[in-house]
Formats: sequence, structure tokens, C-alpha cells
Amino acid sequence: MNASIDSRPPGSPAGHYTAHEKRSRILAIVGASSGNLVEWFDFYVYAFTSIYFAHAFFPKGDPTVQLLNTAGVFAAGFLMRPIGGWLFGRIADKRGRKTAMMISVLMMCGGSLAIAAMPTYEQIGVFAPALLLMARLFQGLSVGGEYGTSATYMSEIALKGQRGFYASFQYVTLIGGQLLAVLVVAVLEQLLSEQQMHDWGWRIPFAAGALTAVVAFYLRRSLAETAKTGQLQRKESGSLAELFKKHGRAFLVVLGFTAGGSLAFYTYTTYMQKYLVLSVGLDKKTASTVMTAALFVYMCMQPLFGALSDRIGRRTSMLWFGALGMLCTWPILSALKTVGSPYAAFGLIIAAMAIVSLYTSIGGLIKAEMFPPEVRALGVGLSYAIGNAIFGGSAEVVALSLKSGGHESLFYVYVSVMCGIALLVCLTMPDLRKHGYLNDEH
Repeated sequence: MNASIDSRPPGSPAGHYTAHEKRSRILAIVGASSGNLVEWFDFYVYAFTSIYFAHAFFPKGDPTVQLLNTAGVFAAGFLMRPIGGWLFGRIADKRGRKTAMMISVLMMCGGSLAIAAMPTYEQIGVFAPALLLMARLFQGLSVGGEYGTSATYMSEIALKGQRGFYASFQYVTLIGGQLLAVLVVAVLEQLLSEQQMHDWGWRIPFAAGALTAVVAFYLRRSLAETAKTGQLQRKESGSLAELFKKHGRAFLVVLGFTAGGSLAFYTYTTYMQKYLVLSVGLDKKTASTVMTAALFVYMCMQPLFGALSDRIGRRTSMLWFGALGMLCTWPILSALKTVGSPYAAFGLIIAAMAIVSLYTSIGGLIKAEMFPPEVRALGVGLSYAIGNAIFGGSAEVVALSLKSGGHESLFYVYVSVMCGIALLVCLTMPDLRKHGYLNDEH
């Protein structure tokens, strides 16, 4: 490991750090997580500005059709995540975590800059939506690789004994990126007229995202590498065959609890705003206010639940997530439909988010603890990307399809069953604080 990070005096016990090393590791967490925030801001700002730019890239006509087209392009980004998880996982395991994170944030920068400067349908015809799709696929590839590499890096750099607390900042910045995207668009809506937002104002968040990505690149450039040279030079490093041959069971375990965790996460974050409007009956403005406040509280929960896992163990946290998710999903979603007060709705959503925090606060860390360093980034990134793309990315589609068919309660069952599967999978896991692959690493 780089000398600026591994500065422990010879013979000092694991988990005891010099003041310089503690400071270096904390600064590394800040640098890595800041890039994570920028990546997710750039990815989600598309969703929050699409109402303003849909007309610019698709033929004039029905606004609903235009929005469906932009939503389809957004969904295409999810399909690129498994490829990104594989590609950047391989790069991180063969060339280093730092290199993979630098490439990832540069790709996100390029995608955002391309959208900010992209000609409209009136200017170049069908090439406009084609270019938009290419930019989003590029960004989907980037964010697909970002999770695995940043989770691996933050897990490896975190202080032993406090890994749950420090690694939780991955989701702090992931949620923070979504909130920042909402905030930037809200500020622009106050400063610009609706016509200005439609004409050119929607380009500003993409340009800002590209600029901040450059800053994140330079922050990551100064980071120390956590992978040792010997690990990177092994022939099995970053090998898909090695991952499935020797660690196939661990991969399936991670995929199992990621499926339930991702589905629960997207249910109570991305889909919940629509649920509050369509099923609970709140107006759009009230629903937006409730969800913005809830996401802020959810973001603040992550370090608390991460620190809790350092005390009770990652396996225990995951068992509680699976059990409470299985038992409480139906009561919470059913109760939400009967409340008339936005305050009551806020309280129920916070209760659900607390349950999900048992998973999200340590999601990246627990995956990293399941794989050895030579295939860690690949194992973390690919398992997450597959589970997220299939179960997380489809949460809204499944929920809305069941609702339109008059079977909304089946969605409650679906989420409950997937949380139950996560519970069963986690029962097979050891105490990773004692038996995880990170246990003997400093």
C-alpha cells in the first residue's frame, strides 16, 4: 500500500493508526466520496430536467410521448451498468482502484458536457436523440463502474474497527447527489422563467456537472492507491473466470441480498414520490416537499447505521434488514394509503428508510468483505450492477404496471418476498468482522 496511507510503525497492531495515517485516510474518504457525489448528481440531473428538454430532442407532438422517450433513454442507462461493473471492476483489479475511479469520473464529465452542448432535433434531426442516447449509455457505463470501484476503495481505506461508519459515506454522497440535483433545478426554476428553462436553462445543470466532475478528477488524482502492486500483477486479478470458479457462491450471496436491497431502496426513494401522488393522494408539490425532507434525513441516517454495524456486526444488520423489510413493507405501504396528513406520511417513510438504511449504510462494505483483493472490485461492481439493473431499475415499472392492472397490493408482496430472500441469503453468511477478507488488511 502507498506509504502515505500505510504509515503504521513496524510491529504496531492492526487497527492502531498514527495521527498522520488517520488524517490521510479520512481525507482519502472525502476525496473518493466527493467524486461519488458528482457522479450521481450528473446521472440523476437528467431525470429532474427531462420535463424541460424532452421537446428539444424528440419531434414535436404529444408531451407525454416525449417524456416517455426521455424515460426510455434514462432506462437505457441502467442496462449499461452490468457492463460498467465488469469493465471498471477489471480495470480496478488490474490497474488499481484510483485509475478506475479517475476514468469513471472523466467519462461522466464527458457525457454531461456532451448533453449540455448537444444540438436539438430542429438543428440536426434524428441525430439529436441518437446522440442523447449515446451520451446516456456512456454515463450509464460510468456509473455502473463507479459503485464497485468507490465501494472497494472506501472499504479498503476505512479505519479498521470503524469501517461501517466510514464506508457509509458512499451512500451519503449517493443520496446527496440526488438531493443536489433537485436543489439545483429548484434554484434555476426560481431564477429563470419557464420559457427560459425550456429554451436553454436546462443545459446549466449539465454544464455545472461537467465542471464539478473535473474538480472531482483532480481530487481523485491525489488519492493514494489501496491495491498492492503484487495483487495487481497476479494473473487472476480482474478475471471473470477466477471470480466464478473460486468465489461463485459469494457472488450469488451478494446478488441475493442486493436484489432485495436495491428493490427496497428504489421503492422508498425513486418510486415513493409517484406513490404519494397516485396512491396516497397528495398533490405534487406536497409530495416533492415530503420526499426532499425524507431524503435529507435518510442521507443523515447512513453514518449512524454504519457505526451501528461496527458494534453489532454486518451480518446482524443485514438480518434485521431482511426480517423488518419482509414484515413491515405491507403494513407501511398500506398505512400510507390511509393517511391524510403529509406529516404522517413523512413519519412512515422515515420508518421505512430506517429499515433500508440497515442495508444501504453497509451495502458496499459487506460486498467488499466477501471477495479477496484480486477480484474484489469486479465482484462488488458486477454483482451490484446486475441486481440493481434487474430489480432496482425495474421497481417503478413493476409497481405502476401492477397498479394499472388493479393489483397494487401484489407489489407489496413482491418487495416483502425479495426482502425475505435477502434474509435467507444472509443467514448463510459468517460474521464478516471476524471472517471477512478485509479482516487481515490494514
